[in-house]
Amino acid sequence: MKNRAPFLIYTVLRLLAFLVPLAIMWFFFPIFREYWWLAAIFAALIGVSISMLFLRAPLTDASARIVARRDSRESAEQADADAEDAAIDGGIARRED
Repeated sequence: MKNRAPFLIYTVLRLLAFLVPLAIMWFFFPIFREYWWLAAIFAALIGVSISMLFLRAPLTDASARIVARRDSRESAEQADADAEDAAIDGGIARRED
């Protein structure tokens, strides 16, 4: 199966790693309803911990896709620049003849 959108998958998993602990704290611990900012901080810390422990493979896939897209853009730009250089060099060689 081809992985079509690794960055989207990683983003959704990171959001779930934040929102699930936030919902658990919000619904099961009444003190966090009053101190919502504290629940958000704890959920962020838990989400970062979960993503560091369990989301290494989706992060690697997303990073690899970003690098591949950047390399393909650079190679396309380089090919275009090479074609322009060849056209300019060809025009200069014709003028010298």
